Amino acid sequence: MAGERGLAEAFDYQTAFSRNMGWVTEAEQLLLSAKRIAIAGLGGVGGSHLLSLARLGVGSFHVADMDIFELANFNRQVGATIPNLGRAKAEVLTEMAAAINPELDIKTFPEGVALNNLDEFLAGVDLYVDGLDFFALNIRQAVFAACADKGIPAITAAPLGMGVALLCFIPGKMTFEQYFRMKGLSENEQLLHFLLGLSPAMLQSAYLVDDSRVDLAAHKGPSTNMACELCAGVAATHALKVLLNRGKILAAPYGLHFDAYRNCLKTTWRPWGNANPIQKLGLFIARKRLGIR
Repeated sequence: MAGERGLAEAFDYQTAFSRNMGWVTEAEQLLLSAKRIAIAGLGGVGGSHLLSLARLGVGSFHVADMDIFELANFNRQVGATIPNLGRAKAEVLTEMAAAINPELDIKTFPEGVALNNLDEFLAGVDLYVDGLDFFALNIRQAVFAACADKGIPAITAAPLGMGVALLCFIPGKMTFEQYFRMKGLSENEQLLHFLLGLSPAMLQSAYLVDDSRVDLAAHKGPSTNMACELCAGVAATHALKVLLNRGKILAAPYGLHFDAYRNCLKTTWRPWGNANPIQKLGLFIARKRLGIR
């Protein structure tokens, strides 16, 4: 313990993040150190988001997760290792982030994000980065609605196949609900609307080798580590642009989908979101393929 304290005392923020210089200015790096980001979910994408943003030099976080690490997490989650089996994801990821920057201000919500702590979770936050499980529909809608009400920019980066689909929801522009249009739908329809909204181009569908591994009703689907790491890079880049007010942001109804397996990059545009005629056709086709009625 004494050795760890000595190493922490030797930490110097300017030196630790000096290699960011050139891509950001010294003044911008100081701005990042004063920013606070909320991340709900510390699994496949959320854990990678936290560590990438910590290495960017962001100084404060609110993080929420109620889950523990299991063997089924090993293919994609940064904190999933044998020593961490059975440990709380929030505890493990907070330790990992603090080992990058011991000066971090991290407020942990080990019970996860819920309606009764949502205001506290988003208090003083400059940006929300979505790390919730794909199937966590109700709380995801609540978090994005609260961000819209509070004027907080919100980013979601979905790990699809071996790629990433990005959507940014910026205050004053199209909201999450206006884009996805899930209110009042059955759970299966909400999941379908979420999938097609995230991925209008559906680049990943061309190389899915076993359809039986996708079971929306059972809340199961395949995943890859490559997609999670791509999500972290793309989300952190857009976080930088939002926090520093620098660079063009593709806000919904625009989206970005990059698929490394197919060597393909698509900028998507769906005015009216899932009410767009092209999206309606896509939803019809997806219902038939997945056997949803």
